[in-house]
Amino acid sequence: MQVQALTDIGRKRQVNQDYIFESIDPVGAFPNLFILADGMGGHKGGDFASKYLTETMVGYVSRANSCDIVKVLRNAIDLANALILEKSHSDEALRGMGSTLVAGVITGNILTAANIGDSRLYIIRDGITQVTRDHSYVEELVKAGRITRDSEEYHRKKNIITRAVGIDESVSADFFEVELLKNDQILLCSDGLTNMVDDDTILAIISGHGSLQYKAKTLIETANANGGNDNIAVILIKYDKDGDSDA
Repeated sequence: MQVQALTDIGRKRQVNQDYIFESIDPVGAFPNLFILADGMGGHKGGDFASKYLTETMVGYVSRANSCDIVKVLRNAIDLANALILEKSHSDEALRGMGSTLVAGVITGNILTAANIGDSRLYIIRDGITQVTRDHSYVEELVKAGRITRDSEEYHRKKNIITRAVGIDESVSADFFEVELLKNDQILLCSDGLTNMVDDDTILAIISGHGSLQYKAKTLIETANANGGNDNIAVILIKYDKDGDSDA
């Protein structure tokens, strides 16, 4: 298994509020761990929230003895949510902060993923499949049959999220399991990528030639070339069932 993780401030923001963690080596009882967080809230708040969320989760997973991925991730998220909310209430400069989350663990050929908000996880195989589902105002409208994803309202209001870590006293993550095949590529990303680069272009870049580093860098360069309106974060993983590695 190989991984390449990159984040970029983009072209319009003064602070990078995206934060990433990646390890193909064991973290606690987990064989690997990938986390991507996109913070929100003021000049300091979003930056603090995404970093604090990620570091709290990594610390919790490192200390946990259980191999129950969903249970451990859920407990880590609950802890981070409580701590971020406490910080938000105690520091005026951090009031109202929060963060999206997408995380993944690969055990054998099973990927377990968790998400809160609109950061995403994709599988690139013969095509591109979005595994996670955005917790957003427009996705609620799509689910209710009131709008479609190609509508003007969807694109105009897609940044309004309905769930984030650190906003309320409790938060619920969605969990997904995917059976991986050899040479699958897995993309975790913030909306700074997906708002600037459509799925077909993401597929073309990741399924094309070049190293993971080249592909991750090209994703960020393309988002910036298309406007770079937000911070951009990507974690790109190549899964090899046999455990071999090629650059």
